[in-house]
Amino acid sequence: MTSSKHPGLQGKVVLTTGAARNMGRAFAEALSAQGADVAVHYHSDNSASDANETARLVKQNGARALIIQGDLAEPEQVNSVFEQTVETLGRLDIVINNAGMIIKKPFMDYSPEDFDRCFRTNTKGAFLVMQQAARCLADNGRIINMSTSLVGAFTGGYSVYAGSKAPLEDFTRALAKEIGHRGITVNAVAPGPIDTPFFHGQESEQTVAYLSAASVANRLGTIDDVVPAVEFLVSEQARWITGQILFINGGFVTR
Repeated sequence: MTSSKHPGLQGKVVLTTGAARNMGRAFAEALSAQGADVAVHYHSDNSASDANETARLVKQNGARALIIQGDLAEPEQVNSVFEQTVETLGRLDIVINNAGMIIKKPFMDYSPEDFDRCFRTNTKGAFLVMQQAARCLADNGRIINMSTSLVGAFTGGYSVYAGSKAPLEDFTRALAKEIGHRGITVNAVAPGPIDTPFFHGQESEQTVAYLSAASVANRLGTIDDVVPAVEFLVSEQARWITGQILFINGGFVTR
């Protein structure tokens, strides 16, 4: 990633949840390269070293980095994440609501505990982050919710994961309508299968081949296929785009 700053986000502050690795890290690094300071959120203790590496990459781009741990399904901890961001970095302009988890099983094999874990993180956590973002964002800010193309797919194996992400579509539209008068846009990005450890941890060689073949280019997506869309949606040029769900999947599914 280049270390030269782009003036588009100079003076802006970004909070990226789930930023220790994978797409969260890429968003933090890319937006810091455009001039933004970044609050790097992570959840579990075993992600601390990865979060530190994300922060190092942000600082390498000449931006400030703040590392914050928190369980986003706990309202008090969500409030603390936002309070620390604003107190330390001075303001908040962009929230990338990226933290999530996946469990892949046949429908009848999911346990009640699986259901609760997925909905706790992907639905409740995302909802609480959106609530606090609406309270803390500066006018003309941006909220990007990370969903999944599976919400538009006719496939099995991901029912609880996709089901826990589906509410983000309605959350996105509702909040966009309610705070749009402040110039804040709220959108969701719904990637298809992306070549990351997050994806591969649930897949076999056969399912990777199948999902790759479902795209028009016969390949998985990459993080670099998703980052430019997020960069655009947080920009001033995207000020008239709000309440939308952007599918980024190489033709894997359309809606």
